[in-house]
Amino acid sequence: MKKSIVIFVVGALLGTAAGFTLGIFFYPYIFLADIVASDRVDDKSARKIVAKGTFIHANPSDPIHHGKGRVTVYDGLVHLESDFEVGPGPKFHVYLVPEKNVIPSTNVARTMYVDLGRLKAFKGSQNYPVPQGVNLANYGSVVIWCEQFGVLISPAVLTFQ
Repeated sequence: MKKSIVIFVVGALLGTAAGFTLGIFFYPYIFLADIVASDRVDDKSARKIVAKGTFIHANPSDPIHHGKGRVTVYDGLVHLESDFEVGPGPKFHVYLVPEKNVIPSTNVARTMYVDLGRLKAFKGSQNYPVPQGVNLANYGSVVIWCEQFGVLISPAVLTFQ
């Protein structure tokens, strides 16, 4: 009888842990993958374009972590263009990173990055305000970063205008 209870408790714990883990990985695919953002830049003609870039697939041998599309950095605003897209996952954030060439082995967490906020959607145009006092000339890349697992999703090298 004791052996049956121990087997039941261990099975319940392992089942709960496996279910939780699967939920973390599959939740974005099931519930968030179809959301497309459509933020617009208010009064584009009055805003100064500081830099532009294109998101790339940082590690082509990794089919899960990928991104594509353009980014435009205005004075005080980072705008992911309508062609922006990344593979879904948990807790993606948009960072300004000082390094120009961010690769999967770059330890982004140890750089003086600026966290612009959590990614709103895996596709579509999105706006992220740049905090007051941030000198955009000090940042060479916009990066999509998975905070939960500390993984580079997609970098965009900025070309200043």
